[in-house]
Amino acid sequence: MRPHDFDRGVALPAGLTVAAVSKAADYIERSLADLTDIYFDQANLFSGLVGGFGARALDSHSVYEKHRHRDTAAQRFPDLRRRGSPDPPAPRDSLESKASIRAWQLQAHYDHAGWYVVWRYLVDPTETYEPGRPVIVWRIDIAFLEQSDWKYEGSGASSAGGGRTETFGLIKPAARLKGCAVYARSDVVLRGGKPVPANGDRRPPP
Repeated sequence: MRPHDFDRGVALPAGLTVAAVSKAADYIERSLADLTDIYFDQANLFSGLVGGFGARALDSHSVYEKHRHRDTAAQRFPDLRRRGSPDPPAPRDSLESKASIRAWQLQAHYDHAGWYVVWRYLVDPTETYEPGRPVIVWRIDIAFLEQSDWKYEGSGASSAGGGRTETFGLIKPAARLKGCAVYARSDVVLRGGKPVPANGDRRPPP
């Protein structure tokens, strides 16, 4: 990761450190480098992998831990809780790991209050940003969200088939997440709502 692109002034959950977040992002990039075919076949599934690998890494490198019963962990909020907190944990001891290829939008299956870490990533098969890294975490948002920050988004499915499942979407995500980026690569800019190299097609310097 790029140490100078971390903002140590951003509020973090109790006990979570920038070092742990950095190790988790590095783990995501390294672990998913050989799995990019999944992204091109089913992007939503790949985002689930990014969020899951982020939770796994934070379980190893931080004071936040996953539920030890695998079946329970896969079906409940939050992904992680602060070690030593009761079960279920209070919102301030809860940490949900999400991932998105979008610049601001955030969706979830629940509207629970708690801390959220959002791994904003891109898939770069040409390795424009870094050799050997086809998956890049370019921004990491961490925010405490209240239930009132979410809006219900109904399913588009019908008897004819199709449509996505019911979810909750973050209300005015760009405004709500302003100032919550603990990490933002300085060699990435948004153009047309998409992350692109800040210096065009040239590979950024090391």
